[in-house]
Amino acid sequence: MSGWLGGPDDRVALALGGRTLDYRALGRAVTALDLPADGAPLLVPVGTHPVDAIVSVLAGLERGRPVLVGTDTRPDEPLPSATELALTTSGSSGAAGRPRIVARTAASWLASSAPLAEASGAARGAVVLITGPMHVSMHLYAALHALHLGGTASDEPTAASVVHATPTKLARLLDRTAVPATAVVAGAAPGDGLRARAAERGVRLVQYYGAAELSFVLIGDGAGMHAFPGVEVELRPAAAGRELWARSPYLALDVLGGGMLRRDASGFATVGDLAEPVARGDRSEAPRLRVLGRGDAAVTVAGETVLAEDVERRLVELAGVRAAVVLGEPDGLLGQRLVAVVELAEGADPAPALARARDLPAAWRPRRWHHAASLPLTDSGKPARGAVADALGSGVYPRIDLPERGA
Repeated sequence: MSGWLGGPDDRVALALGGRTLDYRALGRAVTALDLPADGAPLLVPVGTHPVDAIVSVLAGLERGRPVLVGTDTRPDEPLPSATELALTTSGSSGAAGRPRIVARTAASWLASSAPLAEASGAARGAVVLITGPMHVSMHLYAALHALHLGGTASDEPTAASVVHATPTKLARLLDRTAVPATAVVAGAAPGDGLRARAAERGVRLVQYYGAAELSFVLIGDGAGMHAFPGVEVELRPAAAGRELWARSPYLALDVLGGGMLRRDASGFATVGDLAEPVARGDRSEAPRLRVLGRGDAAVTVAGETVLAEDVERRLVELAGVRAAVVLGEPDGLLGQRLVAVVELAEGADPAPALARARDLPAAWRPRRWHHAASLPLTDSGKPARGAVADALGSGVYPRIDLPERGA
């Protein structure tokens, strides 16, 4: 059915939100679903039960009807004619206004399923832990990937062998008793501290870089990442560094409502993320890259361009720091300075946890620190930068006063 359902009839396909369907029941539900008679896109609003959302997506794909996930309103602009699946996305900035709609073919997702299974070691019949709602592309893809493997998409950690998660979600998951053996991590780079915690629990990390507009671009399980199978990558000069461009069969058709997607005449595309090569000892290996973050999250401190996401990555490597958001604010002397809001592990003392931040380069050091009991997350599981900025401006987060060096 649309190439996604790969399990035997009596195997559990979905165990989500307190509901369970085997493959036979899932197939029947897809066939029985009534679609609008006017030929318009099938809408799957935010808040739809995950089982119903997956049934709707599969029904649309099976019957050649575009499926629009994440809204109950039809777009003002027409979708590209080849659109089979469209997903709304607003990113982690929390910007107000209409969401962007990423339009793609089903084949652009289906083509990446087998390479991801090989790269992650996910076996046929695997139970895949889903860590967020179906209107987020990362989670919907993870559920469909489980079905393509003939496995089970589940929200119960105790039964899962694979989990798809952001580093922040994985850090919280590692506090639990049951942890899947393999974690497929995206949304940001896992720091050394998270890698160490995962290793202690016997969890293998497989990191990938992608975007809703680009799908998979890079993948790896150690220092740096190489091109995902089927992807060509280039680094091109930009104002804040070197932009990562990709060409592959996984790219979206278009984005409605604005956004960062840019294309060139040769079929390469970018969303403005910056990257740099990673030194490697063996020249026979595929080139490896490290993604630094979005160029539009750059802060200029004393004339030096600092990427907020790069500093956040360094902060979460500090013992006791579970998550961090770094923002820029005006400074009369420096032009801009960094402010950090951190979420600490339970029982962690902020002073020793953050003392090592003094070893960061001068421009990278936050000049003001605040503490959040739990940072707000986007639906995809990344810290919500816009919501943190709003809360910080409202005085929600208490300040952390660190002692001077040597005090």
